[in-house]
Amino acid sequence: MKLIFFRKEQIISENKIMQDIIHYRGRKARLLKSTDLLINIKLLFFSSLIFLFSVSCFADKPMSVLFADSEISRHPDIYARWDYVTGTVLKAFENVWIKSGDKKYYDYIKKTVDAVVTEDGKIDGYDIHEYNIDQIAEGRAILMLYKQTGEEKYKKAAQLLREQFKNHPRTSEGGFWHKQIYPNQMWLDGLWMGAPFYAEYASIFNEPEIFDDVTKQFILIYKHLRDEKSGLYYHAWDESKSMFWADKNTGLSKNFWGRGMGWYFMALVDVLDYLPKEHPKRDSLILIAKGLAEALTKVQDKQTGLWWQVLDQGKREGNYLEGSASSMFVYAIAKSVRMKYIDKKYYDIAKKGYEGIIKHLIILDSRGNYNLTRICNVAGLGGKYKEKIRDGSFEYYAFIEPIVANDGKGTGPFIMACIEIEMAQNK
Repeated sequence: MKLIFFRKEQIISENKIMQDIIHYRGRKARLLKSTDLLINIKLLFFSSLIFLFSVSCFADKPMSVLFADSEISRHPDIYARWDYVTGTVLKAFENVWIKSGDKKYYDYIKKTVDAVVTEDGKIDGYDIHEYNIDQIAEGRAILMLYKQTGEEKYKKAAQLLREQFKNHPRTSEGGFWHKQIYPNQMWLDGLWMGAPFYAEYASIFNEPEIFDDVTKQFILIYKHLRDEKSGLYYHAWDESKSMFWADKNTGLSKNFWGRGMGWYFMALVDVLDYLPKEHPKRDSLILIAKGLAEALTKVQDKQTGLWWQVLDQGKREGNYLEGSASSMFVYAIAKSVRMKYIDKKYYDIAKKGYEGIIKHLIILDSRGNYNLTRICNVAGLGGKYKEKIRDGSFEYYAFIEPIVANDGKGTGPFIMACIEIEMAQNK
């Protein structure tokens, strides 16, 4: 039995967490430091009791279960309505259910999905005519439920999502636009949103031609968004080179955003679960995974094991060690090692990242819930946002978007990372 110990300043009230880690436009990005989290003297004794109670009662539970249970505590009925964040968290819960065998996680997924999927297969909150790749991500939960139940409503809902790909706008080479409102643009984020569902659908419903389309998306991202010198990937690419954030010669955005690369790497290792062994582009995708692991190793913070919001700019003023990207990289690297896509030496990189998350970003609150901190709330490029200019600059990523706790874009990948590390430790 492995005990998980937390420093005293990591056991604080949930309200204090939220007060300390959220910042808004016009305020300088502030790292979550232990000095920000000093408990007042009235809470000291109570918090110590909670610490002892949690160690004695929960030490036999893996962190994946502890954190999933904390998420249910924060979202006791359903997780949320239809969107990609919900889809990301539900995928994590599916993994916990499979690993733990506890049906409550399956039931939670089903209840969340059933809140939006009608008996005739329509999806409340989804509009196919928006052609928004983000809106596909939760479809993975629908596919899982169809495989488990065989219910027609899930099949119809999955077919509705699949229809989007038939008419979704594309670049001249066949790459999916991120959204119809973002013409000619491929974003790293889009690969997580669409590709794993698309590949799994192909596997379930025997549409092998889809695999060619799926692999094309990864290869186009590699071709257009990868920086040859560092091996890192820019957040987005505008084929028309007309957007104000795009380089007029290359069409690329300005910086290497951590979570963007995280979405891409996670999508890659999940798509490989469904891509046939004999597919001619499978080896190409595995080579991409190897390059990602190598590039990310070079920019991992040596002291903490975490990764920066802007990956290659380390301790530049305003930059911060970010929770969602760190969780995504731990998951993708550890899974790549387990599946033998990359050398086993990279497991130490994933393990160091995981230990860094536990030490620096996980906080146990007075309710006994585990919290993931330092998550970039959102980041994008362009769009109609009067209150901020999403120009892809360092200043945008570092100073403009809020830093929050327990956003599903971080908590879902963290749970998935936990499971990979737990499987490695239990070999």
